[in-house]
Amino acid sequence: MLRRLCCALLAGLVAGGLAWPADAASSDVEQLRLGDPARRERSIDVVLDGVTDTASGELIDTVELARRLQDVRVLFIGEEHTNGEFHRVQLRVIEALKAAGRKPIIGLEMFPWDPQPALERWSRGELDEARFLDESRWYEMWSHHYGHYRDIFRYARDQRLKLVGLNAPREVVRTVRGKGFEALSPELRVRFPPRVDLSNAEHRTLVRAYFDDDDPLHAKMSDEALEGIYRAQVTWDAAMGWQAGQALTVPADPREIVVVLIGAGHVAYDLGAARQLASGFKGRIASLIPVTVPKRINAAYAQFVWGVPRTAQPTLPVLGVSLMGRLGQQPSAVIQVDVDSSAATAGVRVGDVLRSLDGAVIDGTAALQRKVGDYDWGDAARLEIERAGVRMTLPLVFRRSPQEAQ
Repeated sequence: MLRRLCCALLAGLVAGGLAWPADAASSDVEQLRLGDPARRERSIDVVLDGVTDTASGELIDTVELARRLQDVRVLFIGEEHTNGEFHRVQLRVIEALKAAGRKPIIGLEMFPWDPQPALERWSRGELDEARFLDESRWYEMWSHHYGHYRDIFRYARDQRLKLVGLNAPREVVRTVRGKGFEALSPELRVRFPPRVDLSNAEHRTLVRAYFDDDDPLHAKMSDEALEGIYRAQVTWDAAMGWQAGQALTVPADPREIVVVLIGAGHVAYDLGAARQLASGFKGRIASLIPVTVPKRINAAYAQFVWGVPRTAQPTLPVLGVSLMGRLGQQPSAVIQVDVDSSAATAGVRVGDVLRSLDGAVIDGTAALQRKVGDYDWGDAARLEIERAGVRMTLPLVFRRSPQEAQ
């Protein structure tokens, strides 16, 4: 898993992407001795469908969870982006907070901090899902199947909850990665905490823990390149943490709570987004991360953990290819085919150019992901490709990889 994390993070950096890798929680990372000194010397067993308060080790229900969060202003809920069980937990927490009389504001990793009229229009019930995906540019902003988040967005619309993008735009991440925070203009610098900390040794340990020591990409990278990756990670943490705090109403409404949907790597041990926010924020901050069971974890991993069942990944269909990106006016070529993926089974090869999927033109990654969002596991489709100048059609069935089901 960690090698996949490394490749995903590096691919996101090259593309200027917004997100920590999808599967941001691993058994090794969950057992590190980091974070809160009062908890990191203890371990706890995670209970399926149970919420554990890691400060006391108590098993609580969602009503009690909402009570213990009653004075929290920002709650970070970590996720594996392609795991539906994690998103089910996020929705359950939002529902519990709303039932307790809170006014949840949903902070989103997948959208930048720029104004997002489509989010506002969705919350007002003015858009159907097809128009929302188009107007928000979901598959340009975010590479993951909308179906993972559908129930959360529908609940937000039905309850008229505010949705806000929190992330740094891609060009900001690229600037900091290459030149540091000092290269940002004053107008951009105020989007971050007054002090952005890049010196925390524990956070550096955590980030390095997501990489295999022997993975080929990591092993060949220079110290300068690795430092650039670390600056990018801190950029995401600091931007999303600080913007979450800024989403609260002024003057303060104590019923409001910003619930941040964010990769677990940004939440673990409260060393990422929460730590950056805390440097200049006066309200209480909390963290919750779902954890697959059976699992024994370090108690400092998050302030609350919710046990979820292990499930085949990803929960919803993917084709299983990576595309190079458009070259001039030409559609992108396949640069990687995942082993045992639907694409591999259909016969897709590196170098093939994807032309259409069931008649929908594929001119890049966003178009591919948007079309794949129409399918469920077991659905059949026809994939038109071009190989060495020859067009051909491959029969395709969306099936999970046997390796992912283990």
